[in-house]
Amino acid sequence: MKNNEAVRIAIAETSVIIRGGLTAALKRLPNVKVQPIELLSVEALNDCLRTQYPEMLIVNPAFGDYFDVSRFREETAGKKIRLIALVSSFVDASLLSKYDESISIFDDLDILSKKIHGLLNLVSEEEEVDSQEALSQREKEIVICVVKGMTNKEIAENLFLSIHTVITHRRNISKKLQIHSAAGLTIYAIVNKLVTLNEVKDL
Repeated sequence: MKNNEAVRIAIAETSVIIRGGLTAALKRLPNVKVQPIELLSVEALNDCLRTQYPEMLIVNPAFGDYFDVSRFREETAGKKIRLIALVSSFVDASLLSKYDESISIFDDLDILSKKIHGLLNLVSEEEEVDSQEALSQREKEIVICVVKGMTNKEIAENLFLSIHTVITHRRNISKKLQIHSAAGLTIYAIVNKLVTLNEVKDL
């Protein structure tokens, strides 16, 4: 997620006072630009999911009589929406455990900020993991060879491939990672623990 992008946070809560108060609080959070989407009915939530997926959904567990977390997760599978319970009265702990996080109407701005930032970091870490998962085992081996300073010919000999195959793999790696230099690949390999700093220092 880019730093200057607004984070879409939907708030599903029937009480206008709680919803409005939370919207105001989210807009005051430091270091994050929030675009709140207020939802006062199940229909509004369904419309929101059809038109503009929020990064986060803050929902009262009693929303629409009862908010079905499992069904919501099934319907939005793959969308990575962070689910936050909005606690305004007693809620069973086993129910809260189904959510990614919970906020109480008694939380102050600091606590709210910590929880939202914590979830945003989770999202960005997952995106990084996804980009690494996009590399096949063979591509990871080639990245390691490139970082160790091997030429295409040496990589081909080392991995028993043709030079043509190595070049194709390298092209795919550049396209997947959007990294086009050996220095960039070195940083990527260290960050994603494909090589250790010591291995690179020895070069």
